[in-house]
Amino acid sequence: MSRRLLTGPAPLTAAAARFTAPKRSRGQQKKPDASWQAEAWSFFEKVPEVRFAGTWIGNAMGGATLYAGRRTTDGTIERLPDEHPAAQIVQQIAGGPDGQSNLLADMGPHFVVAGEGWIVVCPILNAAGQVTGYDWRVLSTSEVSQQSGKLVVEIDGEPVDVPPYDPDGEYDHTAPIAIRVWKPFPGRHIEADSPVRSSLQLLEELQLLNAAVAAIARSRLTGRGVLLIPKGTRFPTAPGAPSDAEDDVIDIFMEVAATAIREPDSAAATVPIVLEVPADSIGGIKWLQFESDFDDLAIRLREEAIRRFANGLEVPAEILLGLGDANHWSAWALTAEAIRLGVEPRLAIICHALTTQWLRPLLEDDDADDAEDYLVWYDTSGLRVQANRAQTALEAFKAGLISAAAARRETGFDEADAPDAPLPGDDEHDADSDSTDEDNPTTDETSLPVSETTSIPDTLPASPLPEAVLAAVDGLIWNALYAAGVRLRNRPACPRTERARAREIVPAELHTQFPVEPEYVDEWRLLDGAWVRVPEIAARYGLDADCLTRVLDDYARALIAARHPHTYDDTVRVLRTPCIAEAA
Repeated sequence: MSRRLLTGPAPLTAAAARFTAPKRSRGQQKKPDASWQAEAWSFFEKVPEVRFAGTWIGNAMGGATLYAGRRTTDGTIERLPDEHPAAQIVQQIAGGPDGQSNLLADMGPHFVVAGEGWIVVCPILNAAGQVTGYDWRVLSTSEVSQQSGKLVVEIDGEPVDVPPYDPDGEYDHTAPIAIRVWKPFPGRHIEADSPVRSSLQLLEELQLLNAAVAAIARSRLTGRGVLLIPKGTRFPTAPGAPSDAEDDVIDIFMEVAATAIREPDSAAATVPIVLEVPADSIGGIKWLQFESDFDDLAIRLREEAIRRFANGLEVPAEILLGLGDANHWSAWALTAEAIRLGVEPRLAIICHALTTQWLRPLLEDDDADDAEDYLVWYDTSGLRVQANRAQTALEAFKAGLISAAAARRETGFDEADAPDAPLPGDDEHDADSDSTDEDNPTTDETSLPVSETTSIPDTLPASPLPEAVLAAVDGLIWNALYAAGVRLRNRPACPRTERARAREIVPAELHTQFPVEPEYVDEWRLLDGAWVRVPEIAARYGLDADCLTRVLDDYARALIAARHPHTYDDTVRVLRTPCIAEAA
């Protein structure tokens, strides 16, 4: 590792700093307040909701990929080619993609709980003492301490000294380095901030309510109350005791309670304690239950505390509370919003640290004049999966855009589930399909084309339509998809973080990049007004207006659902629909 790599952080570093020697000053240097972080980690250990939030963020961050880029004049990030020196440096961070995934995933809980973590890079030495690689670790604040002007980190249970960087001294290339990465607290930039920090009191309440609910559950196991029976006063005796012996009632209660807790499925947990008392002492049989109005209140208060904590997590609360009431589209939208609000900002913090403390110093050491133009950036496209691919596959299959084999694959079936009799249009029966189609020009869902072509198959007889008709219809389809793309830019399917990229895509092809479920075509009015000129064009060329409108609308919806582009050749095939062909 070069000496230049260990220079101090750049003046504009917002949330990353390498460990350096403390500055000498007349007054005492004020350190960041980290007293709350130990309590925050205790909640991560004891409160499952905190652990879930940190683990979810970490797992999502681990699904992103890092790459080297250059920020363009319009603010977007341009990916650098693999052979670029900056790209090669980024590829080697944490040992490659697998190590980078672990690095990002490990940082997730630190951002949620303590708001900061340390990236420690230890050189790997061979027998000759030469650096052959680097071991990257993510450590918590409890594993890092400052002692006698140096940093001591705990790696695999062993203390490791991290010497501070001294620009006027000699640097040991075999020494590890430590980078503090944190989300700044708005009230004091040097301190870390996290969702748990603002929820410490709330989480303390949640722990008390958890204890209260547990106590309520245990109290239910100690017995079902006391059953008073009007008879001579007599307490039951313990097994093996003399017949004339009497047990103290307190001992009876303690024995029943201990048995119920030790053996929850025993009779002691479900039946009342039976006591016999004089008949004139009570006005009949009475069942005394040990219940309190606080029992139900404690459960409701705990649910409210969990909901309040979920609302403060910087991601949609449904991520923590569950997506049980969400359909497939709303679940996808919530996940996309969680990635935008809770994952990408934290990825940006890590990328900023790796850019200023690793990539640019190495580029400067190689005398790269434009080192400040390059940065480490993230790609979350792998996290943005298309919603309900099975339904989309069926829509695409009905439109002839994919094969039956592809439809079976996307709906969870394999080729063993294929029908015994081949469907018309299978590759091995292409020779017979033409004659069959000519004899039976109409089709239904049981005779859809299933060849491997990615465009609408030529399964209907050609119609002698003039070129003017084809051009007019092609223009209608293109304009419809263009208008749909313009509307799509401002819909949830196109996240705000992707809209700069969306503006660079031709609107008529935007649906090929961002998934749209069929039901949202109408809800978002993507095709509103698309076919207003169909009656005029149909009348001009003697076509059935209703049939042409229906055919074009079905075709456009299938393209949007399947994320398939429109071509002029597809126009020819669309117009071979029987009602159009007969009119022609």
